[in-house]
Amino acid sequence: MQRSSRRARWWPRVLLGLGLLGLALAGLVYALTDHPRSVQAAELTCPAGTPTLKVGQPVKVLSWNVQYLAGRGYVFFYDTLAGDGPDTRPTPDSLARTLNEVTAVIQAENPDLILLQEVDRGSKRTDYADQLAQLQARLGGAYPCAASAYYHRAAFVPHPKIMGKVGLSLVTLSRYRLDTATRYALPPICGDPLTVAFNFKRAVLGVTLPVAGGRPLTAYQTHLDAFAQGCDTMERQVAAVQARLRDTPGPWIMGGDFNLLGTAGAYARLRERERAYFNPQTELKPLMDAYDAFPNEAQIDTGESRFFTHFPNDPAVGRPDRTIDYFFFSPGLRHTADRIRQDQPKISDHFAMLTTVAP
Repeated sequence: MQRSSRRARWWPRVLLGLGLLGLALAGLVYALTDHPRSVQAAELTCPAGTPTLKVGQPVKVLSWNVQYLAGRGYVFFYDTLAGDGPDTRPTPDSLARTLNEVTAVIQAENPDLILLQEVDRGSKRTDYADQLAQLQARLGGAYPCAASAYYHRAAFVPHPKIMGKVGLSLVTLSRYRLDTATRYALPPICGDPLTVAFNFKRAVLGVTLPVAGGRPLTAYQTHLDAFAQGCDTMERQVAAVQARLRDTPGPWIMGGDFNLLGTAGAYARLRERERAYFNPQTELKPLMDAYDAFPNEAQIDTGESRFFTHFPNDPAVGRPDRTIDYFFFSPGLRHTADRIRQDQPKISDHFAMLTTVAP
């Protein structure tokens, strides 16, 4: 009887201890990870003397996933279906070379507005560099206005191929005045609470450019999730993007890496092993149906390689083979000189896209 009584007194202490341990672990996870609001101001710098767009003035836009300036010749762990790519980070020499190459492309194309995805700011894998600051320094003040928003940030990610700090961002650079910059959260990928806490927090970055004599031009960009098969993440993210565009007054342009094929024909042309990343009926269809796009459905369905935007790092692919990056345009917004710059040798696993709009 006495032993039973002692055991009874110990159980509450054990349960209390386990509860406190659970709370401590939850607090640690919260402290290590990012918790952006659904809508919040994005980081913005724009000197007072920056010129303002004029109505009807052409605006050349470049959109590019620069793969955190990693460069070519790598097969990162996430680049293969099995997640067993041998590389975890680029070398300092590759980072320096790719910074030079990206800068050279921007200088050669001389765009007015630049939408960049996968820009590292303080990540262990890129030696904690601020790649936005590096690019601005190389561009020598040509783009005085800059906006940025993190979409993967954590003080420490306990993934065996990461094991360190992560800071991945969307970056918009402009020759012309930016009035506002806003981060809009997208629905998260499915998963258990711990995985979701350390995972990407996908977002849309929007900036407004005042236009003298006309309505402001809004420029959006995003980088949607990948590897989301088995749940409705992509449908929800596309729906959130469409709602944001639908609620935007005045002219707008949307660019970025959508990680989605544009048509069922694009799916059919992929080799069978590459189809595992996608669904036969693309989740992007609502945007394709609602808005003018580049590349558009007709261009994609030609199968012409000049409309491919992605050159996978997976050596089993070995060539550009798909379109997953796009521009979308508000109704009535004129756009010309649409093209994809397919540099060889490749600079990133994505190609730069260009268009010119006239708000």
